[in-house]
Formats: sequence, C-alpha cells, structure tokens
Amino acid sequence: MRVVNRPAILFPLVLLAMLALLTFWINKVVQPIVPKLDGSGRHDPDYMMSNFVTTQTDINGALRYKLAATEMKHFPDDDTTELLRPRYTQFAIDKPYTQVEGLRGYMSSNGDKVELFDNVKVTRQAFAGKGEMTVETSYLSILPNTEIVSTDRPVVIRQAPKTIIHATGMLYEKKKNTVSLLHKVRAHYERPNVRVSAIKSSLVQSKYNEATKAVVNKGQGSEKKSKLQQSKLQQSKPQQSTSHARIRRRYE
Repeated sequence: MRVVNRPAILFPLVLLAMLALLTFWINKVVQPIVPKLDGSGRHDPDYMMSNFVTTQTDINGALRYKLAATEMKHFPDDDTTELLRPRYTQFAIDKPYTQVEGLRGYMSSNGDKVELFDNVKVTRQAFAGKGEMTVETSYLSILPNTEIVSTDRPVVIRQAPKTIIHATGMLYEKKKNTVSLLHKVRAHYERPNVRVSAIKSSLVQSKYNEATKAVVNKGQGSEKKSKLQQSKLQQSKPQQSTSHARIRRRYE
C-alpha cells in the first residue's frame, strides 16, 4: 500500500495560489486609471458670466464686501472660479472703504479665499486728516471671513503726502487694525516742513509789517505835513483877522 504525503502536495499548490494573487494585485496597481468619459476630469468651465458681481452682508444687513469682475468662469473639476480683472471692495461703518484690484484672480469653492495676481493694487481712501494709502504687489491672498490679507511677494506702500515703504511679505489683520511687514523693510519718510512754512509765514508777516509801517509812516508824515500846513495857515489867519479887525475897527 502506497502512502501519500499530503502536506508535501499542498505546499506547492498554496505557493502557486499566493503567487497568482500577488501577480493580480501588482497588475491592478500598475494599471493606469481609466478616465471617465463624462467630462468631469477635464478642467473646462461649465458656465461663464460677464460683469460678475457678488456681495456679502453682516448679520445686520450692512454691506461687508463686494467682489466684481469683467468676466467669471466656473470649473466643475475643482469647483473653483476664475476672475478676469477682479475688484474686491471692503466696507466698514464710519470708515473709508478699501479697494483691491488686479489683472486676474481665483475664488475658492465656498468663497472663503480670494487670490489676485499681476499688477495688484490696494487703495485705501483718505480720511480724518490721513492721506490716501496704496499697496502695490504681484500677488495677494484675501480671506474675507477672517478679514486677513497677506502676500509673500515684494510690496511698495505709499502714504500721502511723502511716505514710501518697500518690503517683502505683508500681513494685514483688520480686526487687530495692524499691518506687519515681514522682510527687507526700507522706509522713506518726509515730515511736512513746518519750519519752512513758519519762515515763509514770518517773511510774509515781516513784509506785511513793513508795508503797514510804511503806510503808517507815510500817513504820519502826511499828518505832520498837514499839521504843519494847518499851523502855518493858523499863524497867517490871525494876522489877516487882526488886520480885518483893525480895518473894521477903523471903519467903525
């Protein structure tokens, strides 16, 4: 009777099965993903708008910000929005509005982030004795909900009348009312020349005083001359009157 060694037979069968499974798994991993034919994998806009405008208000209905663009394109693959010549305007009660504009921009799917690129300019209107302020850069990130504006690119800040600041990187936090310049900060500041104005005012006052003094002196000279003439006239008048009196007395 022949004895069959079953473990010796099963081992190569199990090994072959494991090799088959491993080969199938490797083949599955290295196979490229077949793209869907419904167009969802393409970065094409599903709709476009011209003269696009969107606004957001606070809980009281006051306008918080307005985002406008000459053209808007929405992309369904990543649910983002592309903007052409975007203009972002931020409003505040009893404060001047701030406007940001650029050549192109992007807005996230839920609108919590706006990015502006190329010739970006921020303009804060003049108010309460403070001159207009502008910020120029090539990129700006805006978080409307947290009211934070930032960039890691070079910026040029101009504050009227004669303040210019150069820096790399900027962080503006509206709630804290602070602007942080991060690197390579250079500032040029010219205080209004009060001394020159005072000198000019003093010169004008001096000229005015001299002119007034000349007029007064002229008036006093004229007055003295007039008094002298009157005195001479008065001196001559009594003689005439006396003469007349004598004449009258003589005829009387």
